[in-house]
Amino acid sequence: MTETGTARSGGYDWQADRDRLVDAVMPHVQFDGWSDAAFKAGAADCGIDFARALNAFPGGMAEILACNHRRHDRAMVDQLAREGAGALRMRERIARAVRLRLELAGAQREAIRAGLSFLLLPENGALGPKLLYGTVDAIWFAVGDKSTDFSFYTKRAILAGVYSATLLYWLNDKSEDHAASWAFLERRIEEVMKIPQLKSQLRALFGRLPNPLKLVPKDGNPLGGESLPLGMRPRRRRA
Repeated sequence: MTETGTARSGGYDWQADRDRLVDAVMPHVQFDGWSDAAFKAGAADCGIDFARALNAFPGGMAEILACNHRRHDRAMVDQLAREGAGALRMRERIARAVRLRLELAGAQREAIRAGLSFLLLPENGALGPKLLYGTVDAIWFAVGDKSTDFSFYTKRAILAGVYSATLLYWLNDKSEDHAASWAFLERRIEEVMKIPQLKSQLRALFGRLPNPLKLVPKDGNPLGGESLPLGMRPRRRRA
């Protein structure tokens, strides 16, 4: 069964239970962290007994965190589609997508802060990178990237760095309407946009330099085949 599909088992709607539980658990995470106490309190709030709640989320709070995170990813993609950002430049679309993704989670800042520590636990070590990849992949999809070559991976790796840095800045940003975070995001994107320019400049520079191998003649004499002066000739060792 998938998160987006609806499954009925034992006379109840499995997907509806998941949606209700995430909505009910998140307010408790603000105070109890990503704990069993938050899980149980959320289940009680929406009238679902804990055994049934565990059937909806057998992975416990880690699975609830992942479900909540992916819901925000999907909301970001849907919102960008409604906005029709196709007229913007690519860098503007990326900046808009990252900003929108964070704004959609704005009411859960403390839960996200606690979630970063929760994802550092050994048993959750693989989940954090997986969720980060899902977010940057969703952003590239939303802004219209259709690359299928090696740049597919490099784009996602670069954006993962930009998104992670902006997320950490945003979590501690106390400026009005998080203006400092959006300025920080613009600077990070500006730095990333300079990378292709730098690479092309380096290629152009090295392209103008002579091939050092062509300066060495076949006989190995760097003076172009002329005999070395007597004092510079290597001495042969006597047997």
